[in-house]
Amino acid sequence: MNSEAAREAPAPLPDLPHARLAAYYFAYFAVIGGYTPYFSVFLHDRGMAPSAIGLTMSLWYATRVFAPGIWSWLAERSLHGVRWLRAGTMLMTLAFAPLLWRLPPAGIATSLTVFAFFANAIAPQFEAIVLSHLPGRSERYGTLRVWGSIGFIAIALGYGLLLDHLDAHWLPALMLPWMLLVCVLGFTIDYGPGHHGAPRPSRDDLRAALRRREVWAFFVLLLLMQMAFSPYHMLYSLYLRHHGYTTGAIGGLWAAGVGIEIATFFTIAPVLLRHPPRALMLAGLGAGALRWLAMATLPEHGWVMLMAQLMHALSFAAFYAAATRLLARFFPGRLMSYGQGINSSFASGFGGVLGALLTSSLWPFGDGRAAFTASTVLCLAGAWVALRLLPRE
Repeated sequence: MNSEAAREAPAPLPDLPHARLAAYYFAYFAVIGGYTPYFSVFLHDRGMAPSAIGLTMSLWYATRVFAPGIWSWLAERSLHGVRWLRAGTMLMTLAFAPLLWRLPPAGIATSLTVFAFFANAIAPQFEAIVLSHLPGRSERYGTLRVWGSIGFIAIALGYGLLLDHLDAHWLPALMLPWMLLVCVLGFTIDYGPGHHGAPRPSRDDLRAALRRREVWAFFVLLLLMQMAFSPYHMLYSLYLRHHGYTTGAIGGLWAAGVGIEIATFFTIAPVLLRHPPRALMLAGLGAGALRWLAMATLPEHGWVMLMAQLMHALSFAAFYAAATRLLARFFPGRLMSYGQGINSSFASGFGGVLGALLTSSLWPFGDGRAAFTASTVLCLAGAWVALRLLPRE
């Protein structure tokens, strides 16, 4: 065991509410598993043109730029921060409920904007709550986060089969029960000892964290990785279809990626203890560069696409598990809420918007090949940042 592991191996954690935190992850990502793959189909069923659908779906990323930062700031200034999580879950559900009725396009856009704001606002706060239960044991994060992946894939696959037999206008009714479950679960959880046992941070504490060069290098690195994933998140299925893959083969490749992600999250804790975050993030960036290069150059070979999906273990699961461990080190105790908010707004939100713009601009060149080539370059740029600026331990 190295010095890092020795520093971060305190006594066993008291009263970790594993089942409740895992259930919240499952329910929240079940909502995302219904929304991300199928809501464009719902909007098409409502008579929207493709251009309007693309604009409406982009509201998700637009609200992610500012919602997490605002919500994290409000929650941390409150004496009872968990109440903001509970309020956010209820407002998310209330904003989505009008979609049960046939709204005009402006009404749909308004409802989705408010829904996306609160859905994106509560996500980093819940991540901070999870990490507050894991002080000095952030390697156990993956065993909780994996239930989000399970919830996403279960609903994405299950609703895909269900919507073969139901009209798309039933989608909001299928998603609302999961939102209600998120609301209920929000009242069963609270911050853990890493929050309650830590002093309230001052502005000077936050400024000190943000003055560190390696902290901003870390956020830039996460932004580059978010941008690199944009062609995959946005148009991977279309890319495969263009190269002759059947719907069953496309579904199988998606399932392979999520399956290896789940397996990695379940088993990665010992690896996180043995290897520093910088090394694992570099491995993830290298795997990402190879993965996107394979997709750009050899998309017609099924076995290459399968191997590329198996690289999801390093390029996504291991990379982000290590990143969460490093984030917990940069923003300890009650600073975690601010760290998660900045990460969600800057890296995920702003990075998602930039990635979507880059993907849309490059997609016509080589029918997607140029976009995946750009992802390779972004991973290599991230590796350069990690080598030069991230701490070695």
